[in-house]
Amino acid sequence: MTSGLRELLVGEGQGVLATLSARRDGWPFASIAPYALSERGEPLLLMSDLAEHTRNIRADSRASLLVQDSAALADPQAGSRLTLLGRVEPLEQEEAPSAQARYVERHPQSTGYFVMADFHLYVLRLTEARFVSGFGDMGWLTADRLHRELAPS
Repeated sequence: MTSGLRELLVGEGQGVLATLSARRDGWPFASIAPYALSERGEPLLLMSDLAEHTRNIRADSRASLLVQDSAALADPQAGSRLTLLGRVEPLEQEEAPSAQARYVERHPQSTGYFVMADFHLYVLRLTEARFVSGFGDMGWLTADRLHRELAPS
């Protein structure tokens, strides 16, 4: 069931970030979120203090990130997809230089955002995920298993 999980996350560069709305009584709120992967394979998110999803995670850090195979957009249910669940946290100071380098490598156009005072890197600390690799091939993965699957080879 996990065949292709790492390839999907490495091969794609954006997902749909779902947070719980601080302004709308906890209603789900989804937004496009470019991501890179940390050394542990967890999504790194560059977010502005002004963004709605940033306000949401400051009120409740629970979030999910849906990543789908962009090659299957014509028939999205035929492609693989992964919904990562976890808590979005600011990066620890010692993680920042490596994380920034990883993010800029994946998204070179983001370089200018790092000089702006209101943009900061966050990480989605994984708790579990739902992976669908094809019709009838799906299941839940624990954080431990995710970390094993997403660890660099």
